[in-house]
Amino acid sequence: MILTVNGGSSSIKFAAFAPAPGAKPRRVLAGMVDRIGKGDAVLMWEEGGGTEQAPAPGAGDHNEAARTLIDWLEQRFGGAKITGIGHRVVHGGVHLVEHQLVTPAVVAELKRTQPLDLAHLPREIALIEAFGKRFPKVKQVACFDTAFHRDLPTVAQLLPIPRRYFEKGVRRFGFHGLSYTYLMQELERVAGREAANGKVILAHLGSGASMAAVKQGRPVDTTMAFTPTAGLVMGTRPGDLDPGLLVYMMRVEKKTPEEMDEFISHECGLIGVSETSADMRDLVARRSSGDERAREAVELFCYQARKWIGAYAAAMGGLDTLVFSAGIGEHGVEIREEICAGLEFLGVYLDAVRNAAGAAVISTDAGRVTVCVMKTDEESVIAQAVWRILEGASS
Repeated sequence: MILTVNGGSSSIKFAAFAPAPGAKPRRVLAGMVDRIGKGDAVLMWEEGGGTEQAPAPGAGDHNEAARTLIDWLEQRFGGAKITGIGHRVVHGGVHLVEHQLVTPAVVAELKRTQPLDLAHLPREIALIEAFGKRFPKVKQVACFDTAFHRDLPTVAQLLPIPRRYFEKGVRRFGFHGLSYTYLMQELERVAGREAANGKVILAHLGSGASMAAVKQGRPVDTTMAFTPTAGLVMGTRPGDLDPGLLVYMMRVEKKTPEEMDEFISHECGLIGVSETSADMRDLVARRSSGDERAREAVELFCYQARKWIGAYAAAMGGLDTLVFSAGIGEHGVEIREEICAGLEFLGVYLDAVRNAAGAAVISTDAGRVTVCVMKTDEESVIAQAVWRILEGASS
């Protein structure tokens, strides 16, 4: 049994896969410890088509939540049935550019990389160490979101700052790579290799949102940069900002670096503009009832997304396929429509009936660009990586 572990800000998602030689591992269980740090934390899981849940009163923080989950997994499977554990790690830094077995050297490098991503890496390292302590004989694999983007062209990696910082590792890294890996695999499966080798824009639109431009199967650019706060407007993150604004705020409001980090990570984006919610579903509903700030937040999100699509079509010299994914991308009927409005000059034409139904292809048959809606599956990519690496380690 292969376990996958994905630690978020208030949850730990997990899944269990049965290895299938010659085929993708088969998911047999999926779940999460949700609302960590709140009084109503819960452990939920899906198995055999049914959903169950149990209170998780011990999940007062991520360390306690990890212990709660591990206890439950031990009771459920027993340590002997677990053959590998794969962890989603958001940031691999300069040196960890491929999915790989967790070793003391890898953990040490992750700890050195922590300053690049204090929002994610400390929790992810703690999960690796917690599972390693409880299952010391089980091999663990670190799967990096940044790995998908490791071969970005230098012109896309370079940030317009003194060159010496690039030599120190300050560059565009890109994130959501596990999602993008899955979407490219799925695009090839459903549309064929020719489509996957065309000019593709992948739009992972959720609370965290980014896009990637992929040409001939290789990533050429992505919206997130040195950190996951760059690029598109997000739920609580601003996306691209004038850096002079941050200097201004530090001077005038006397904000410390820690306060600026809190501001950028949790007070901006949709929640900052609307002043009511970071959830697009709430904002769409509020807009319908006449909330002007909610309307402006939704319009800003769609406007910025539309600009990035235009920019990446220019970078690739055209566009063949546009893929919407993640929570907003998969379920936001109105958002998809508003993002695509005005992109007819690129050959983007949505079919209103298909879009409303959330069909796999929502563009018209006559449109030059195929517009797709795909459910992403980062856990299956992690499970495939674990299975492949464990097979290689044993051969």
